[in-house]
Amino acid sequence: MSLLRYESQIREPLIGGEKDYHQITEDIISPIEMKPSRLWYIGFFISLGLLLFGAYSVYREVTYGIGQWNLNKTIGWGWDITNFVWWVGIGHAGTLISAILLLFRQGWRTGVNRAAEAMTIFAVMCAGQFPIWHMGRVWMAFFVLPYPNSRGPLWVNFNSPLLWDVFAISTYFTVSLLFWYSGLIPDLATVRDRAKTKLRKLLYGVASFGWTGSTKHWQRHESLSLVLAGLSTPLVLSVHTIVSFDFATSVIPGWHTTIFPPYFVAGAVFSGFAMVQTLLIVVRKVMGLQDYITLGHIEAMNKIIVLTGSIVGCAYLTELFIAWYGQNPYEWYAFSQNRANLFSPYGWSYWLMMFCNVVSPQLFWSSKLRRNITVTFFMSIIVNIGMWYERFVIIVTSIYRDFLPSSWSTYYSPTIWEIGFYLGTFGLFFTCFFLFAKYFPVVAVAEVKSILKTTGENYKAKMTEMDKMDAEKFYIEEVEHAH
Repeated sequence: MSLLRYESQIREPLIGGEKDYHQITEDIISPIEMKPSRLWYIGFFISLGLLLFGAYSVYREVTYGIGQWNLNKTIGWGWDITNFVWWVGIGHAGTLISAILLLFRQGWRTGVNRAAEAMTIFAVMCAGQFPIWHMGRVWMAFFVLPYPNSRGPLWVNFNSPLLWDVFAISTYFTVSLLFWYSGLIPDLATVRDRAKTKLRKLLYGVASFGWTGSTKHWQRHESLSLVLAGLSTPLVLSVHTIVSFDFATSVIPGWHTTIFPPYFVAGAVFSGFAMVQTLLIVVRKVMGLQDYITLGHIEAMNKIIVLTGSIVGCAYLTELFIAWYGQNPYEWYAFSQNRANLFSPYGWSYWLMMFCNVVSPQLFWSSKLRRNITVTFFMSIIVNIGMWYERFVIIVTSIYRDFLPSSWSTYYSPTIWEIGFYLGTFGLFFTCFFLFAKYFPVVAVAEVKSILKTTGENYKAKMTEMDKMDAEKFYIEEVEHAH
């Protein structure tokens, strides 16, 4: 009976408008078949300019050494590792949307998963560079790879969490890339079949691996998606946990705390979803995808932002409480004087972090604000500024004043080349994202089609009418039976 349908009629449609299968293909595929707009070219060349500036900044650092950065005897980790942790965190939302929400059969993921997965890959590409260039002698980077060698007893230190980072991030990148690309294959075949030129048909044909849409192909595609989702789910939790061990296994006040792993994971999901919001709000407007990236999608992601923001706020308060309760004078000094003291050199950064990450997301308890595009876009940027400052506070305020006052450093501020390297990663990220948006479907066509008849607006309206008729018929039958 239709009263017992799988999809609840209370839930709002995830696909707006009068859509059928052909219309979905037209709406999503046609933007990549047209010439790029002037705005696309402007954005692309700005990104390319930032990338070139970043490349020159890295050239300066490699040629003249780490002295090009403003690091000193106490602050050995500055902007470089701050940016590394920040970019790794940005990459978390894509895999969470892809893997965990797929395993839990959350239909709303289909409108946003493709762009979020691409964002993950580009963010991890940006993150992986920072530790490599931070080595100084970058030509020795292969020393971190554990393999039989001719260097005698010189092996990597398997006890070091910095080595675990190499394994975690390379695995994370590989699985995320496979997940993203395997999901693209049916859509690339659609683009191939619509191609007007021989070159496009050839290139998309090679990229789609001969996909025909047969039952066997779909079965293998489903199986692969579930296997990769199963592999990715523990990676979402393990990667940022391992990054947190870079700090938590040390003896530095403000770092050696057991709360770091869940706290870092929640913060990563928090910042990752904020970046997804930033990108998708622009993409849905520029590419006219409002019917596929709906207010319902934006509200669902804002709910996750307010949840993870609350977890992060709880972690901040727990840190303060344990520092006080533990009666370790160095630990309490790190929090009460170096961080929470507004008049200390970096006190402003701690309170800016608290405002951006804890106070501002509480706006999303309001349903009206959760569904407001302007507020969401503004808040997504605020959250990512706050999460950058969280990493900056953890790194710099913990080490600029260590155990010996005689070794306390002066105020740390980055050089133009540190800033340039950071801007260069933004250039790399957005250059890749512009190319992705031009040559690949930003929304997963096949996956959106799979939920059309349960969550499409016009189908939901029809089902509601049918349910009303069935309910009336059922009621009449019951009344007649009672009489």
